[in-house]
Amino acid sequence: MNVEFITREDLEQFKKELFEELRGGGSRPSQENQKWLKSYQVKNLLKISPGTLQNLRVNGTLKFTRIGGILYYKQEDIMQVLEGRKNANPFAPHPLSK
Repeated sequence: MNVEFITREDLEQFKKELFEELRGGGSRPSQENQKWLKSYQVKNLLKISPGTLQNLRVNGTLKFTRIGGILYYKQEDIMQVLEGRKNANPFAPHPLSK
């Protein structure tokens, strides 16, 4: 039977690494690289109010997923809304201004 011992130094090193990761010292994905964004991130990205974001959800312009009490949005869906706006009639009402 192969037995390994964990020393106090091993535990100290583990603790340091864990605290560093929890403090955000590890590599965290930037907002541009995240697949899913929370509501506050979408509002900041689009520079819209909470009410406007709710309208985009209600009228089906922006799809979302609810997990518990948190709403998540796919970044690719947000980009499609923005790209669709670029190709739309310039005189049509802006979907984000409803």
